[in-house]
Amino acid sequence: MSDSKGIFEKIIDGEIPCWKVYEDEHVFSFLDIGPLSTGHTLVIPKKPYVTLDEVDDATAAALGVAIKKIGAAVAAATGCAGWNVLQNNGAIAGQVVMHVHFHIIPRADGDGLGYRWPAGQLDADAAKDLQAKITDAL
Repeated sequence: MSDSKGIFEKIIDGEIPCWKVYEDEHVFSFLDIGPLSTGHTLVIPKKPYVTLDEVDDATAAALGVAIKKIGAAVAAATGCAGWNVLQNNGAIAGQVVMHVHFHIIPRADGDGLGYRWPAGQLDADAAKDLQAKITDAL
């Protein structure tokens, strides 16, 4: 067991036990041990990417398919009214484990979960400038 491995790598390698729900060539998924709701599930790439922009295209595609499939299965198993997919990139965005991971969080009326969404307004001149910068970066 290597001390340089992160917790998710140790889970994938079976060095730390988990409640696995799905695995394929690129993706591993298991129940979160600190769930926000019943059925809270993590979906991770097997390779230890830190942020989503580092993920190779084949793994990104596999993650997208797995999130869809696992989300539907979690919803069916829990009978939830809806579900969130949450993914954080970097500590400032709330990422605690520095290995890309998606949270599938089942939701119910009155569950007490929520998030702040203090929407602003998009200025047309700023939008035009930002649009150009983003498209140039692509």
